[in-house]
Amino acid sequence: MQKVSQYIKRTLIDFYPETEIKSFIKIILGEILQMNLMDLYLGKDIKLSEKQTQELESILCRLLKYEPIQYIKGTTDFYGLTFKVNKNVLIPRPETEELVFLVLSENENQQLRILDIGTGSGCIAISVSRKLPSAEVVAWDISPEAICTARENNDNLGAHVQFEVIDILSFLPKEPLFDVIVSNPPYVTEAEKEKMEPNVLDWEPSLALFVTDDDPLLFYRKIAEKGLMLLAIGGELYFEINQSFGAETKMLLQGLGYCDIQIIKDLSGLDRIVKARK
Repeated sequence: MQKVSQYIKRTLIDFYPETEIKSFIKIILGEILQMNLMDLYLGKDIKLSEKQTQELESILCRLLKYEPIQYIKGTTDFYGLTFKVNKNVLIPRPETEELVFLVLSENENQQLRILDIGTGSGCIAISVSRKLPSAEVVAWDISPEAICTARENNDNLGAHVQFEVIDILSFLPKEPLFDVIVSNPPYVTEAEKEKMEPNVLDWEPSLALFVTDDDPLLFYRKIAEKGLMLLAIGGELYFEINQSFGAETKMLLQGLGYCDIQIIKDLSGLDRIVKARK
């Protein structure tokens, strides 16, 4: 085989930007095929075994179908931890790390009861549990497959999250009360689909991504309504939001009687988090 890095580049060049291909080469050779990257950096001609060659061809075939490299690798990094990911869960984004950072920076009390709604891979709940080991962290998701992945991550990472399969749209809250509710619910509208890349649109679970154009705040409204029963007095609500609906989400929370409502921008300067107090 021709020089491996050149072969990968030639195969993918019509499908991906060159900067992304460079990242793929590092991941494929270093993380998946477990090769010495120093040889790559020194320009040495890397020799692949027959098994490695077959695995490389399989990886490239999947990339040509725009399957996310994180699904191919089977893991992704989030908040300093390595999470298992697959087609049943969203790939965690850097913006969600900002949400976790905010929750942790404002809630250092170890005895808190924290609820994560729409947990997916468990990245929010597990990251919080690891940093606040004495807190009681509960996480819900409608997808049994997502909960299965989250539980595996919980075990692998030594966290102590209680996971449950619950549909927040139909769930009738009772006790116990929580001090914090955090959620990164579906918030991409159907109208935004045409702007999305195929590696997201064709591969990540639509159940965790999309809401209808005529009710883009569906999950925020339902979670906030039920938060009135689930949150203790003075309890806090943290949402990751669609950047286009910051003002509308704030108005929704005001109408339900929440106070101290803030819209917080992400590192790109976009409206990304809304927080409120019961």
